[in-house]
Amino acid sequence: MRTCISTYSFTQAVHAGRLDYFDIPAKAAEMGFDCIELATAGTPAGMPIQELAARFKEKCDQAGLPVENYTIGADFLGEGGVEAQVQSLVSELEIARLLGVNGMRHDVTHGPRPGSGMRTFDDTLPLLAEGCRAVTIEAEKFGIRTMVENHGFFAQDSLRVEKLVSQVNHPNFGLLIDIGNFLCVDEAPEMAVGLVAPLAAHVHVKDFLWHGGSYPVNGQGWFGTRAGNFLRGTILGHGVVPVAQCLRILHKAGYDGAVSIEFEGVEESLQAIEWSLANLNTCLKSIENG
Repeated sequence: MRTCISTYSFTQAVHAGRLDYFDIPAKAAEMGFDCIELATAGTPAGMPIQELAARFKEKCDQAGLPVENYTIGADFLGEGGVEAQVQSLVSELEIARLLGVNGMRHDVTHGPRPGSGMRTFDDTLPLLAEGCRAVTIEAEKFGIRTMVENHGFFAQDSLRVEKLVSQVNHPNFGLLIDIGNFLCVDEAPEMAVGLVAPLAAHVHVKDFLWHGGSYPVNGQGWFGTRAGNFLRGTILGHGVVPVAQCLRILHKAGYDGAVSIEFEGVEESLQAIEWSLANLNTCLKSIENG
């Protein structure tokens, strides 16, 4: 497995003025990452994505750092419906091609809109699968694999994303498995990863502090899970996510691609990323050594 870092991890440092956005590739290479992932979340406001992507790719080339994945939002149940969203995502394939990536991750929805007549995940599944299938058919023409992440609460459970991949039923479509995100819907990460590992197209690793919802949270940085528990992002290896166990499960299932750190804690981000990478390398080394 190769070490990767999402640009989203540097958002705190960029907003605080400790790092220019376009210095991220050089900083990631200096830290020792094998590749990088461009996420549109956290990109500079007001800059067209075409301009940003071209400049970002130039900086990656200068740093000798391949761009592994392109990560964007989407909502097939939003305004304009499936057809409009498909067209928007197909246009994003041009950005993916400019970056030279082999994979593009997109969301599917944060849930049905009021008055739509849909209430459950199964109600929405035919439309979500239709949109994902149309996009991946176009992406396959350019050698780009598309994927959905367990993300956004509504389409986050392991059984739901497994069902979506099954319904799309296309070899070019898979999962971006974020091992930490399963805690947002109160699933044990190792149980969830064990179910969906064969579908992995890309992997995110993150860590969380956790406590139960029976008493209030004091302090900033915490957010509620679907069942009313509380999470706070932290340095990889400092929280409750069984990172090494999940990576062993993925390795056993045959995954040998990139493992991308997505840091979203309150700790100083540059130091946190370095420590997270050191802990990730320890996990990967233990897997390689059996």
